[in-house]
Amino acid sequence: MNSIHKIAAFALLLFLCSCNPSDKNKKSGSNTEDLSRYQPKNYVEIKHPEWSKNATIYEVNVRQFTPEGTFKAFESHLPRLKAMGVDIIWLMPINPIGVEKRKGTLGSYYSVKDYYGVNPEFGNLEDLKNLVKKIHGLGMHVIIDWVANHSAWDNALAKDHPDWYSKTPEGNFQPTPWYDWEDIIDFDYDKPQLRKYMTDALKYWVKEADIDGYRCDVAGFIPVDFWENARNELDEIKPVFMLAEWESRDLHKKAFDMTYSWTLWDKMHAVTTDHKSLGGLVEYMAHDVSTFPKDAYRMTFTENHDKNSWEGNQYSNFGKGLEASMVLACTVNGMPLVYSGQEAGLNRSLQFFEKDLIEWAAHPFAGIYTKLFDLKHKNQALWNGNYGGEMIRIFNDKPNQVLSFSRTKNGNQVIPIINYSDKTVAVKLNSKYQKGTYKELFSNVEYVLKGDDVIKLQPWKYLILVK
Repeated sequence: MNSIHKIAAFALLLFLCSCNPSDKNKKSGSNTEDLSRYQPKNYVEIKHPEWSKNATIYEVNVRQFTPEGTFKAFESHLPRLKAMGVDIIWLMPINPIGVEKRKGTLGSYYSVKDYYGVNPEFGNLEDLKNLVKKIHGLGMHVIIDWVANHSAWDNALAKDHPDWYSKTPEGNFQPTPWYDWEDIIDFDYDKPQLRKYMTDALKYWVKEADIDGYRCDVAGFIPVDFWENARNELDEIKPVFMLAEWESRDLHKKAFDMTYSWTLWDKMHAVTTDHKSLGGLVEYMAHDVSTFPKDAYRMTFTENHDKNSWEGNQYSNFGKGLEASMVLACTVNGMPLVYSGQEAGLNRSLQFFEKDLIEWAAHPFAGIYTKLFDLKHKNQALWNGNYGGEMIRIFNDKPNQVLSFSRTKNGNQVIPIINYSDKTVAVKLNSKYQKGTYKELFSNVEYVLKGDDVIKLQPWKYLILVK
């Protein structure tokens, strides 16, 4: 065989190999190919407590809740909160408060003097245990605030284990860098002994007081691997619920059930108060659907102790758009929060370092929350994480004023239509995929959607269509 024939034969061989049926199957994604490495995986690996699937949450500022400011006095409010539809009671920090460099007369809850102690301002350990029992007796659950990032200056750990704290270049204790938190000093989580101490303290309250989990202050300041191990050790005692004061994906994988949705608050505030476009709020919802882990819980709110700013009879944060924002926060993907006194429409900001009693004269927003929370409990479309329905945008002809979307799960459906403007609108919905008969949550009026429906809404008003 001459060289030309050899070259031709080699080329033919290459051609035949390229036509190998098995290779074709691989290129075309044949069913015979092993695709196991390409299968989608759930990002969230923790298992949420079953009772959290359709839960709501309420933040309790014990000091300001009653004239006595005690656990025992707060107990009288439990039936009312249960009736409103609250499922998780979040107690702000219950530990003794540092005296050294204290802010104000009573100091900040977040300056912890003793991680194993109870603030005598609120009562004692037995009072806390009794409160937890009463909460459980009503079918609710309780989490307590935990401050792992820093301690008070006069916490015993500063003397017994000074090496557990971060230091200035001169070797002195320091507040968390870049912040003006002069009443606290910053921990150093490079120290394994500190990690064990803090994990043991977390386990103590679950075992001793039978609490159901924690809200963790500035959780993102602490290494994620600390939280992941702590969650694992806590779950070995009982299934716990963990809320992080943070907003990021990584905390959801193995540590926290829920993080804050600061972004939703920012976007609602931008529309209602800063007169920004509704586009930012639409973008938030688009990102929630496409970029956030499917089974991660997000805490949604119009108020908490960090945003506790009031003006007149409306929150200065949302003005006339307050109710619209409350409704949205209770119907988007997430778990709605109510802060102490919010349901009563308190018309001033609560002081943080002094005694400043909430005025419970009237509860103008309690009825709205009761309706919305009852809907969340009964309608699976609004349940949390994978238990609930995805938000599907309903396009309309007033995109700069009206937000409309649908959530569906197991035959249950909820359609919020919210006029986020100070003008009356007649909005036409492209509702061809939502045809059917619905009842409006607040009026009980029947609506029939036919696919190109026109609905009139007054400024800042809303409809919640349900089936």
